[in-house]
Amino acid sequence: MHLQVTSLTFDQATAILHWTYPPPYDFYNMEVSDEAYAELLDGSYQALVDQEQLVGFFCTGQSAQVPPGRPLGLYADDYLDIGLGRHPELTGQGTGFTFCSFVLDTAKSQTSLPLRLTVATFNERAIHLYEQLGFRRQSTFSTAHATFLVMIQSAAEQT
Repeated sequence: MHLQVTSLTFDQATAILHWTYPPPYDFYNMEVSDEAYAELLDGSYQALVDQEQLVGFFCTGQSAQVPPGRPLGLYADDYLDIGLGRHPELTGQGTGFTFCSFVLDTAKSQTSLPLRLTVATFNERAIHLYEQLGFRRQSTFSTAHATFLVMIQSAAEQT
């Protein structure tokens, strides 16, 4: 894997919006809308390419937060929130550690803040991976659609 980070283009946003994940991960399927395009192209999302092929994306800041967690005080400004997505055909193949490590290293190079992420609690394989990468469970909250886990990366993993 030879990952590179690029600015997200309109064509890449279109591809991401049409990714289809199998159940139960279909929770992550996106709706194609003007609002979805606007968010993907607002500058907070970056594309991850491998040999010119779009393999994933990541976002930082408010785009990486689950909005119902904000009024609960779960997103204080002392962390950089990060979100990521991977092409559905590439998930579950044992390359997630390398992929996520690259994303985290890239995000860390852009900030001095520790990292925080939010993941749906049913996504046990992602939670396990995040724990391997030094994240620990901080809090949970529920919406009408899912229960979410907020995870923070330990200080030892930040150096």
